[in-house]
Amino acid sequence: MILAQPRTKTDQYLLDKSASRFTVRATASGMLSAMGHNPTIAIRDFTGEASFDPAAPEQASVRMQIQADSLEVTDEISSKDRREIESTMRQKVLETSTYPAIVFESNRASADRLGEGRYRIALNGDLSLRGVTRALPVTAQVTLMGDMLRASGDFSILQSNFGIPAVSVAGGALKLKDELKFTFDIVARKQE
Repeated sequence: MILAQPRTKTDQYLLDKSASRFTVRATASGMLSAMGHNPTIAIRDFTGEASFDPAAPEQASVRMQIQADSLEVTDEISSKDRREIESTMRQKVLETSTYPAIVFESNRASADRLGEGRYRIALNGDLSLRGVTRALPVTAQVTLMGDMLRASGDFSILQSNFGIPAVSVAGGALKLKDELKFTFDIVARKQE
C-alpha cells in the first residue's frame, strides 16, 4: 500500500503598492557626479501576485508587472532637471510608448528558514524590459505576519543587457553608469 503525501495549501497574495516601497538608484558619472547626484527613482505603479506556503517555501513564486511610465525621480532637484530626467527616462531609456510594461516572473526558488515566520527566498526568474527578456536572480527576506507577507531586498541589473543605450542629461554634465540598483520592501495581502 502506497500512502499519498498530504498536499499543502499554497496561499495566494496580491501585491499592495500603497503599502510598499520600490526604488531604483542610478549612479552618476561626469561633472555632476562629484556633487553626489545619483538619481533615486520611485516605481509608483505595479501589480502582481505571490504564492507562498510556509510548509514548502521552496515552491514560492512571484509575478510582478510595472507600468513603465510610473517611474518618478524622488530627489530634491529643480523642476527643470526633474522634467528632463523623467522625459529622457521615458522616451530614450524605457521607450514607454512602445514598451509600456516591465514584467518579472519567477520560475524557480530555494528557501532557508530564518526563524518563526521568517525566510530567505532566492528566486530565479525572467525580467522583460524594453522588449528584451533576461534571467534575473532576486533574493528576498520574507516575513509572514497573519494575512500579510512582506518581502524586502535588493538586486542590480545592467542597462546594456536590455539594449538600453547610455544616456546623459543636463547637457552631458550628468551621465549614468550601466548598473542600476533596485531596493524593495513589498507588502502583499492574502487573497480570500
